[in-house]
Amino acid sequence: MFQTMRWFGPEDPVSLADIRQSGCAGVVTALHHLAPGEIWTTTEISKRKKIIEDSGMDWPVIESLPVHEDIKRKNGSYKKYIDHYKQSLRNISQCGIPVVVYNFMPILDWIRTDIRFPMPDTSLALRFERLAFISFDLFLLKRPGAEKDYTEKERLASGIFLKSMTKEARELLYRNVLLGLPGTKEPFTEKQILEALKTYEGIGPNELQQNLMEFLQNVVPVAEEVGIKLAIHPDDPPNPVLGLPRIVSTEKNIMELLNKVPSPANGLCFCTGSLGARADNDLVGMIQRLGDRIHFLHLRNTRRDGEGNFYEADHLDGDTDMYAVVKEIILLMRRKGKAIPMRPDHGHQMLDDTNKSTYPGYSAIGRLRGLAELRGLELGINRSL
Repeated sequence: MFQTMRWFGPEDPVSLADIRQSGCAGVVTALHHLAPGEIWTTTEISKRKKIIEDSGMDWPVIESLPVHEDIKRKNGSYKKYIDHYKQSLRNISQCGIPVVVYNFMPILDWIRTDIRFPMPDTSLALRFERLAFISFDLFLLKRPGAEKDYTEKERLASGIFLKSMTKEARELLYRNVLLGLPGTKEPFTEKQILEALKTYEGIGPNELQQNLMEFLQNVVPVAEEVGIKLAIHPDDPPNPVLGLPRIVSTEKNIMELLNKVPSPANGLCFCTGSLGARADNDLVGMIQRLGDRIHFLHLRNTRRDGEGNFYEADHLDGDTDMYAVVKEIILLMRRKGKAIPMRPDHGHQMLDDTNKSTYPGYSAIGRLRGLAELRGLELGINRSL
């Protein structure tokens, strides 16, 4: 696999030199200083690319080129923003970057209720606790109509859960859930979230899926024309949140969107963490069936239970059989005759990184550990085949 790490740009506490020392051949990044919907110019892209190449690495994947909320809702200036997206793809192609990741999750990106969940070895992981999230939704955010999304048992249990929390714990839960998007520093406010949720009234999974298909029907031909592979990232967590539909959570979801726009340019960012948080996703089988459309890999592991809770486990220790996954990826790459870009995702905060301020899941040493484990696993499998 072509080994990379995510880098959030010149202000990232984890420097390009740090990533280079980890043994990575490249980084995946984005122009986080540009607002969603802005056109990425060749000047801005080339400036960022030169910084990366001067560090001795490549930029094989853009993560991510954001999809404006107007496009997801199919309202407002969505046609203008689709045109901007197409122009950005043309400019990205001129700069020689072959893969573009995006997601179609409304408003929020990935969500966790605890960003410092203590592991047995005292490192810190990311965790999603469903009861904590329900408590946030019902009693802290006080989303109108939220009670309809939960059973009576869940509502009662969440009320008891909230009463057991200190004021400080409630404030921490609130901040954790409303973290800003990756690459940003500002968390969402209650007002921002509640106002944004109103804009999705009347948009269910069918409507959101139709909007995604219209977006793809517009941008995929451009991507195919200029030689770019689009890779959609699955939903995280892979189920509806805050009353918002999520439509890229299962193999059936993914197969449908790939089949409806049957172009090699319409592909997938295969995230073993997002997909692995659901027990009904057969990851090895998905690689076998979707492999030709997998353009980028996020390798991480989760440990889940039957209540909808999960935490980020060590890369080789979770519910996902990472040996079987990496072996299938190696077989896929041999069939394709080329390496697929990958990155270790959501490492634990550990060693002296516990005292540093980085975006949750993206401290250096935890990701380095994950990369080293995955690198060794790949080498061992390759030697055994």
